[in-house]
Amino acid sequence: MARKRRRQNISRSTRAELQFPVSRFDRLLREGNYSQRLSSSSPVFVAGVLEYLTSNILELAGKEAHISGKKRITAEHVYQVVQKNEQLHQLFKEDIK
Repeated sequence: MARKRRRQNISRSTRAELQFPVSRFDRLLREGNYSQRLSSSSPVFVAGVLEYLTSNILELAGKEAHISGKKRITAEHVYQVVQKNEQLHQLFKEDIK
């Protein structure tokens, strides 16, 4: 008697080839009540954008650490990168009113 093989579950993060957890973003978006309806691709998009930003910042911080002769990225390296890059500076600036 032939048994049917059960198909292994593949996470949405793996399907989207992302490291960030798509399911966690889905849960947080739903719990946050940002809208009445939520597209199934919304958490994938959010995870992708945040992963892209994180990888770029870490890449630049790694170059900054290398220039300063360090082997490890510190918070100061990340801060320097954000301050030097105009787009990142605009993204992370604090509007104090």
